[in-house]
Amino acid sequence: MEKNSHDLLFIQLIMQNQQIALMTMGKLKNPVSDTVEKNLELSKITIDTLDMLAEKTKGNLSEYEEKYLNEVIKELKLNYIEELNKK
Repeated sequence: MEKNSHDLLFIQLIMQNQQIALMTMGKLKNPVSDTVEKNLELSKITIDTLDMLAEKTKGNLSEYEEKYLNEVIKELKLNYIEELNKK
């Protein structure tokens, strides 16, 4: 596979996890069930997975990929804290 394909797949992986985290926080509708579902435990696991990915790929990412991943993680953590405070 070409490097450009890997770059695109990496961004798609981040986006997939972002969507899962937002769905499990109840911020997005689940496209399969067409309902809003909340599972903060799964949200945390998804965010932790992205944190691990950032740590494991440190020094291996382009500037854009690193910035994008870190911004997604930051945004998800802020949303997660917001949802925790609603309890």
